[in-house]
Amino acid sequence: MSQHPKAVIGILSDTHGWLHPNLAHELQGVNLILHAGDVGSIDLIDELAAIAPVRAVWGNVDGWDLRHPYPEHDRFEMAGVRFWMTHIAGKPGRWQRGLGDALAVDPPDVFICGHSHILQIERVKKLGGMLFINPGAAGRQGFQQVKTMVRLHLADGRPHQAEVIHLDGE
Repeated sequence: MSQHPKAVIGILSDTHGWLHPNLAHELQGVNLILHAGDVGSIDLIDELAAIAPVRAVWGNVDGWDLRHPYPEHDRFEMAGVRFWMTHIAGKPGRWQRGLGDALAVDPPDVFICGHSHILQIERVKKLGGMLFINPGAAGRQGFQQVKTMVRLHLADGRPHQAEVIHLDGE
């Protein structure tokens, strides 16, 4: 029997102040919601918090109302899994300046970012098999055609399954 409980995390980014009408349904039953920046409105955090507890980081479009209560980087552990979440990070092999070195020193089990509006989930072998997740964008702003989020299932102290959710039902 595992010493770590199972958990499900809803991961989203780049809402830009708009709560997609399907988000509440898709987040139902999650243990935690992670918002990887460009939240756009503190009211959106309140709406998400009515569904499940929320952890968030601020993004480049977020004002003082979000930068004051939320960090730029959030490192934490849940169900035996170590997380690091930030908004602007680049991607595996093309990290934001200084981030590649910091990840090499102490890679988390799961690294989450947003900003690009491009959905990407990848294991990074060079960083001990770290799971990289950019959930794409759940908002209306930007060039993305499909609005997405990710449900991450944790079991036995590790990420077990990442489910991509197309919010428009596509």
